[in-house]
Amino acid sequence: MSTPPVREQFLVLSAMGRNPMELTNVLCRASHDSRCSVVTSRLTRHGEYSALVLQVAGNWDALARFEGLLPGLAKRHDLHVDVVRSSTLESRPQALPYVAYVSSVYRSDIINELCQFFIDNNVELENLTCDTYQAPQTGGMMLNATFTVTLPAGVQISWLRDQFLDFADALNLDALIEPWRPQNPV
Repeated sequence: MSTPPVREQFLVLSAMGRNPMELTNVLCRASHDSRCSVVTSRLTRHGEYSALVLQVAGNWDALARFEGLLPGLAKRHDLHVDVVRSSTLESRPQALPYVAYVSSVYRSDIINELCQFFIDNNVELENLTCDTYQAPQTGGMMLNATFTVTLPAGVQISWLRDQFLDFADALNLDALIEPWRPQNPV
């Protein structure tokens, strides 16, 4: 009689701390020591804090061990940690990955307006990066945003691109939407 395959499970962990290197080192080491593996990670700095998001994989025992370590690590290293169980994202072979780039004078409503456009068109958000900065020439506050999105299967790409550019023009945004391409093609 053969043993059934071990089903890999996932945790998604978000953590904040003042020291980005310590934050990453402590949580990745705890993951490894618990016999879990880091599947994906993202670290960004926001003022004096850094935010780390990890997706960790392992069997139920390893994930439970890792979860059990987190409260003590959070207290000892002054971290704010939140954890949720997750499953793998279902395959979407017909979906199309695209990237939308937006630059404009900063307004507090731009990101939610762009999100609403994508919601209205059944476009899924995969990743969002948004930064503000002061323009050196004018001193005005500017916004750069990059949305990595997944277009639903069967969408007419030229129609969606035209709709997006018309939408951006109406909001006075400099925008572009194009197919996603790997950063380092093999």
